Amino acid sequence: MQRPASGLVAALEPIMRACGGTWIAHGSGSADRETVDDNDRIGVPESTPAYTLRRIWISEEEQDGYYYGFANEGLWPLCHIVFVRPTFRSSDWQMYRQINQRFADAVVAEARTEDPVVLVQDYHFALAPRMIRERLPKATIITFWHIPWPNAETFSICPWKAEIIEGMLGSTIVGFHTQFHCNNFIEGVDRFVESRIDREVQAVSLGGHETGVRAYPISIEWPPREVEKLPAPAECRSGIISQFELTKGTRLIVGVERFDYTKGILDRMRALDALLLRNPAWRDRVAFIQVAAPTRSKLSSYSKLRAEAEALAAEINERHHGRQPVMHLITRHYEPSDVFRLFRGADACVVSSLHDGMNLVAKEFVSSREDNAGVLILSSFTGASRELSEALIVNPYDSEEMASAMELALTMPIEEQAERMKLMRQQVKEHNVYRWAGAMLVDAARSRTRERVLGLASKARHGVKPI
Repeated sequence: MQRPASGLVAALEPIMRACGGTWIAHGSGSADRETVDDNDRIGVPESTPAYTLRRIWISEEEQDGYYYGFANEGLWPLCHIVFVRPTFRSSDWQMYRQINQRFADAVVAEARTEDPVVLVQDYHFALAPRMIRERLPKATIITFWHIPWPNAETFSICPWKAEIIEGMLGSTIVGFHTQFHCNNFIEGVDRFVESRIDREVQAVSLGGHETGVRAYPISIEWPPREVEKLPAPAECRSGIISQFELTKGTRLIVGVERFDYTKGILDRMRALDALLLRNPAWRDRVAFIQVAAPTRSKLSSYSKLRAEAEALAAEINERHHGRQPVMHLITRHYEPSDVFRLFRGADACVVSSLHDGMNLVAKEFVSSREDNAGVLILSSFTGASRELSEALIVNPYDSEEMASAMELALTMPIEEQAERMKLMRQQVKEHNVYRWAGAMLVDAARSRTRERVLGLASKARHGVKPI
């Protein structure tokens, strides 16, 4: 079993363990078909099952159209606005509809009541809420969109914008990370769908069904299980120094991401280059360790990014060659324990996303530092920057500003580090992933109660005979 470096998985898996139920997901692992039962189900974790994983099978051709095509060549760049042109093909759209219907059918098949609570996650399933609603009209459907939602002008690029919005409005509640994204969604509804909008309560009525639009900033579990198993920060640090064959006393900057063009990996590398050009005294005194897990390598934009990053890392090391390399680019999957070990031993962590719904790497770094040391350098274009204001907030497009932030982080007094880190840790602790899920489920429960009351009132009215 491998845990992917995904914010969505990091957030949802603890919720599934806590709440139980069924997680319906694509089975892409080499042994997934061998491990499921006759109904394509498997208990997770296998030793002491806390929830059921129901596998959906998708052929390579279907995955090319649905996942790589419409979801990741179309919706992903459309929503992130990082100057990668979205690609829309009719064949991809048809495959996207087909796979959304397959997941919706699985939800209906797995439902044990006529009014289940269904959580629909992310941009891969924009059409599923309405498809589920048509089969289970009494279901409580919460759709959470994990990536940004663009303004209406940008969203108008999509040829099937109305169908996507109508699909999402099959939900009881549509959730986003920030109020800004909620506002953009409502603006898009107003522009492209004939509906009634109540801006005061942030609700949209379409075809007699009302959908609430809410901001639910996602977070991580607290305390993270991985942190409890790790040695002290000093021991983690010495292990990293030894692993990368660095001289004792080397200052460590780390970054952990999927290899995605929205994460600003090239930009943080250029900032390191700018720092060393500006102040060569840092040569042999600092090392940047960037872990970038390969992802979506079938797409040319991703394979091109990896090639560019590898070339840039070699160029930086050549330009600032000393006793040891300054740029360490690790292009493989890191287990969560290895990621947290990096976080605990670092002097600074860089999260330089060009556009991100939230970015949980920032919160994971904060959660790993019970010693209250370390500095977070955080892009202003992440949802996390609204919550972690004690980080060094930067514009990732400005390499000189990021270089200054790196130098400030490396020279910041430990007392200031501690004051900043304490406030950020308190924020993440209080607003953890259970609170995120709890807020959605409480709102869903209120909606269910309201529907029940309205149903009882309607029955009472119809039962009264006129005099």
